[in-house]
Amino acid sequence: MDAAAAAARRHFSGKGRLLTGALIGLAIGGGAYVSTADEAKFCGWLFKSTELVNPLFAMLDAEFAHRLAVKAAAHGFVPREKRPDPPVLGLEVWGRKFANPIGLAAGFDKNAEAVEGLLGMGFGFVEVGSVTPLPQEGNPKPRIFRLREHGAVINRCGFNSEGIVVVAKRLGAQHGKRKMEETSSSTSPSTSDIKQGGKAGPGILGVNLGKNKTSEDAAADYVQGVHTLSQYADYLVINISSPNTPGLRKLQGRKQLKDLVKKVQAARDEMQWAEDGPPPLLVKIAPDLSKQDLEDIAAVALALRLDGLIISNTTVSRPPPADTHPLAQETGGLSGKPLFDLSTNILREMYILTRGKIPLIGCGGVSSGEDAYKKIRSGATLVQLYTALAYGGPALIPRIKAELAERLDRDGFKSVQEAIGADFR
Repeated sequence: MDAAAAAARRHFSGKGRLLTGALIGLAIGGGAYVSTADEAKFCGWLFKSTELVNPLFAMLDAEFAHRLAVKAAAHGFVPREKRPDPPVLGLEVWGRKFANPIGLAAGFDKNAEAVEGLLGMGFGFVEVGSVTPLPQEGNPKPRIFRLREHGAVINRCGFNSEGIVVVAKRLGAQHGKRKMEETSSSTSPSTSDIKQGGKAGPGILGVNLGKNKTSEDAAADYVQGVHTLSQYADYLVINISSPNTPGLRKLQGRKQLKDLVKKVQAARDEMQWAEDGPPPLLVKIAPDLSKQDLEDIAAVALALRLDGLIISNTTVSRPPPADTHPLAQETGGLSGKPLFDLSTNILREMYILTRGKIPLIGCGGVSSGEDAYKKIRSGATLVQLYTALAYGGPALIPRIKAELAERLDRDGFKSVQEAIGADFR
């Protein structure tokens, strides 16, 4: 048993048992109901019913609630989306077909425990990690703080990770299961059907790489991650923007970033790949960057033909109204609604600086279909969320997709691809 699981067991309160009972009850009740009801209606009911569980999660310690949510997804105690996404949401990026542009950001499933369950909830893609070469506990607890009235969270987890060996074993097992299912399927899927998903199943899987806190050679850490995990990833991310690992953000400097990306690209490209080629390589940046910083990053991204940028990570600033909260003085990165404007402004700047030539993933403060739409119009090809899921639960996912589809239709876009960067046209 890992340390986190042991700690969870020690702290498993009556509230935790009540919550697990509720989740199991939903699953059992759903199984009885689905046999007699229309599948689409049942699916909608099951997602809606998860809203009843959210108040129970709110009563738990933030990190314990997070661990319980991961375990629930890993063991199938979450709703599974059976309804097809609106066709307007489909798009192709890096030669990969996404059923929709809404993804789960890194940080939720750090150790790739619940990939199948999370993709099954209807995300177009899921990003696991950050994964460090060696296991590390991260920073001391408590390290996650809810600013509930502002829809925000402050965390200083510090890349707590089980390490690449453990994560590689999990992803390898999932990859093997996927291949076996494809091989043993009674109806052989067409090539186009297989490409609709990724290496982990029906959606696309991203792997976010980090460095160990005590490592003196950051590039070596990222290269090790590439060598070990890239075969299981539909795309890779170099995370150099967490505020909770000392010195990490310095790697965003022009020279440091250029040297780092060159080494990681070389490590990826020297490996042997099938006809699909190597996974795309992205860099995740911070929202706390100057105009010069952004210009430097854009120049490196264009010169080295980086496959994409994720904008952005959490902020060390405290945008209003979060700045007035009693917990605002806690050290760490802030995520959630107060980050939306800051991260979206950085997204717009980077879209202009890269001249729309590099796919951007908009991340930070997304909690509705309108938020996702604004990110896309501001230059995002794909959109990620995390904090909103912690507050809204699984019911948030179909709601965001429906709202996004409605806005695209309202403004006359035939596909989400047409809306990318629309504010600049």
